[in-house]
Amino acid sequence: MTEGKLFQALQLPNGVVLKNRFVLSPMITNSSTQEGFVTQADIDYAYRRADAAALQITGAAYIEEYGQLFEYGFSSAKDEDIVGLTELAKAMKAKGAKAILQLTHAGRFASHSLKKYGFVYGPSAMKLQSPIVHEVKELTHKHIQQLVIDYQNATSRAIKAGFDGVEISSAQRLLMQAFFSPFSNKRHDEYGRDSLENRARFALEVLRGVNDVIKKEAPKGFILGFRATPEETRGSQVGYSVEEFITLVEWILELADIQYLAIASWGHNVFRNRVRAKGAYEGQLVTEIIWRHFFGRLPIMATGGINTPEKVAEALKYADFVGSASPLVVDPEFLQKMETGRQSEINFKIKFEDLASLKIPEASFKDIVPLMDYGESIPKESRELFRSLITNYHKESLL
Repeated sequence: MTEGKLFQALQLPNGVVLKNRFVLSPMITNSSTQEGFVTQADIDYAYRRADAAALQITGAAYIEEYGQLFEYGFSSAKDEDIVGLTELAKAMKAKGAKAILQLTHAGRFASHSLKKYGFVYGPSAMKLQSPIVHEVKELTHKHIQQLVIDYQNATSRAIKAGFDGVEISSAQRLLMQAFFSPFSNKRHDEYGRDSLENRARFALEVLRGVNDVIKKEAPKGFILGFRATPEETRGSQVGYSVEEFITLVEWILELADIQYLAIASWGHNVFRNRVRAKGAYEGQLVTEIIWRHFFGRLPIMATGGINTPEKVAEALKYADFVGSASPLVVDPEFLQKMETGRQSEINFKIKFEDLASLKIPEASFKDIVPLMDYGESIPKESRELFRSLITNYHKESLL
């Protein structure tokens, strides 16, 4: 029954209709320029997957230079980015899909900014040991206020570039989650750890600011999505709870017209995660709790390790749509093969000679392969092929 649900249309709260329940999840290919400009390789890669899903979300576009997680990722931080982003949006939309630009600031996990500047920014000053010993500088009030403006400006650029929406990501320890987390937020001001309202303040200010820009500048039907991790865990420790997260989303719904909530986290088969915190929800499926709470009000997207028809059906039991990334790198026809009963033809093992037909850039995935290893969404042989592409990183290959 749930596999049939996959091919049913889904209407978002703003009236936009998606022709199916499959989503191309965010994944950076590391094939843009050092300055963050979209390349022809980025465009070709996107066009090759233009009919892979009804809703397509770009990899992380950084909203300021200190928030860049991935080297050779693309930028939404300056007006000069609009030209390339426009071509990327056209490629993604070429076969009828809705194209979403994901906007991010990686905060204290901005590894490329660390490499470039020698430090990163976060809610609180601290020393971290990985990937090297380094300093996290505490964001000032002025910088926090500027970041809200940066998110607004990036949203305006997405509208000018022709995207159908933007997604604000708070998942996987990015800056927004770091403010919400008592693990990483040690402040004692209005953005600090002393109350849930204070920990939520940065996220609420960003979503309100972005929503204001959409109201003023975007065409009817523009999509605002939110991606987040419902329970923060580090081993046996729990940072914020599912209950606190639900409260955050309820607050967001009061001030912003978000059209979907995507559930994301680090790990293997994330869509199967169960609540670790003691209490009423302990041991229950995270996605089921969120889906049941917001049922009929906010579409919920399940993600993380959904790479077989069986997992798609399983995830759709407690989600309105499902997102996948790594499988669509190696088999862009994953959805079509499911729809036409050709599941046996789904193939995630590729050879070097397949790269050209799949429009996989010659220099790509250098920062993503370790994450593919972690999630194991595609076979080891394919991951090793991508790992070998790091030798192709030189200036000419990215122009």
